[in-house]
Amino acid sequence: MDFTHIEGEKVRMVDVSNKSEVPRRAVAEGFIRLKKETIQAIKRKEVEKGNVLTTANIAAILAAKKTSEIIPMCHPLPLSSVSVDFEISEDGIKVRCEVKTTSKTGVEMEALTGVSVALLTIWDMVKSLEKDESGNYPYTCIEYVRVVEKLKG
Repeated sequence: MDFTHIEGEKVRMVDVSNKSEVPRRAVAEGFIRLKKETIQAIKRKEVEKGNVLTTANIAAILAAKKTSEIIPMCHPLPLSSVSVDFEISEDGIKVRCEVKTTSKTGVEMEALTGVSVALLTIWDMVKSLEKDESGNYPYTCIEYVRVVEKLKG
């Protein structure tokens, strides 16, 4: 593999020092496709690793709070609220993450990070139920991760 170094290329965060602090809100959502049997195990709280939705909820909140530590150009923000909702259907779980702040920049990356980590946590919690006989995941899929709302002011 050939890697080319570009001399003098500068990497920097966007300068928001002249922006005013205003209330901001973002909502992101995503979906994880799971087997019907896995959905039933989650509902009955029979997953070996523990309560799937409680663990995913906590993971999403922690991820939103730590977004600037894992996405290099994100500003650290004082989050005033992170809330996570789950909608269970017969073929999967929709996760919705709402993040609020009063700051100089938006919180859509925090909402996307929260929902993404919640989905990954669900997968991790139920992977033993989702594997086929060869150890693969032919049905499990994370999809439709997107920002559904972003408000400023």
